Amino acid sequence: MNRRATNTLAIEDFQKDNNVAFGILYQKYFGYTRKFVLANKGNLEDAEDVFQDALIILYEKLYDDDFKAYTCLANYVTGISKNLWLKKLRNRNFFVEMHESYYFENKEEINQAIENERDYWDKLNDYINKISSHCQNLIQDIFMKNKNIEEIQKKYKYSSKHNAQNQKHKCVEQIRKIKKDDNI
Repeated sequence: MNRRATNTLAIEDFQKDNNVAFGILYQKYFGYTRKFVLANKGNLEDAEDVFQDALIILYEKLYDDDFKAYTCLANYVTGISKNLWLKKLRNRNFFVEMHESYYFENKEEINQAIENERDYWDKLNDYINKISSHCQNLIQDIFMKNKNIEEIQKKYKYSSKHNAQNQKHKCVEQIRKIKKDDNI
């Protein structure tokens, strides 16, 4: 299912007040939050809590007059999740209490985190679009579809896991070079 279809389905589902959208968003985007939280001194329970809080904020935001249906929900969910986790890390005593006005009280901060996340993903997509098609597919399988190295080895018919890792490294290096050239 592509991103636009996921957005439309989730938005329509939220507006009907049924819970299918939560499941879809969890399945598609929880991995990003889990990876971020685990990489930043958190555990699986922290990631689940932050992600659930992010979905509640998103739910409130969908009813905000400023919300645009074409906006990528992945940017919102990951931006809000990162914002919540970083805020929790800054203040170890911070516990997210989701009251109805949370989004409105923190609207500016949440919107800035979302905008930063959107800029990051837009830039990353531009870089990915400039690499070889083989690397585009490989990067998408590894980082977007969360395939492990054994699955990559099998799909791309690499003779060993080591060769698959090397190819992954070469593809990431293509992106780094394009990014470096872009920043000069």
